[in-house]
Amino acid sequence: MKILLIAAVTLFAFPVQAAEWLGAAHVVDGGTLVVQDTELRLFAVHAPQLEQTCRTRKGQTQKCGQLARQALAATVRGVDVRCEDKGLDAQGRRVAVCFAGWMDLAGEMTASGWALADPIIGGAYKRSETFAKARREGLWRSEFTAPWEWHEK
Repeated sequence: MKILLIAAVTLFAFPVQAAEWLGAAHVVDGGTLVVQDTELRLFAVHAPQLEQTCRTRKGQTQKCGQLARQALAATVRGVDVRCEDKGLDAQGRRVAVCFAGWMDLAGEMTASGWALADPIIGGAYKRSETFAKARREGLWRSEFTAPWEWHEK
C-alpha cells in the first residue's frame, strides 16, 4: 500500500509535459519541417505538395509546391524554431504549432498565401488566409487546387 501511495504522489507531483522541440529547422515542404530529428507538420494548415503546380492568370504553370517550400525556408533561415506537440494527424504524422521567435509559422504561411487554413480545425488561421486572398499573395496569384483536394487525386 505504501508503494502505491508513493507512486500516486510521484505521478501527480510531476505532471507530464507536452513534447517540445527547439533548434534549427530543415524544411521538407511548405508545411513540414524537421527539428531535432523529428519531422513535424504545421498544425491546422495545408501547403501545396512539392510536386503540386498552379496556373498563373496568364496561363503559365508554376511550381507552387516548391515556392511554398522556399517561403517557409526563408522564414526559418538563421533562427531557432520552437514547436509544441499537437499529437498526430489522421495519417499518423506528428503535428505541432511552431514558432520562429514570436512568429507562428502556420500564421505566417497563411498570411503570405503559401498555405491554407484547414477547413475543419484551421479557424485560427482563417483571418490571415482571407488577408492573403484579398491581397493576392502567394497561391492567390494563381489558379490552384486546394492542397487537401490535390493530394486526393
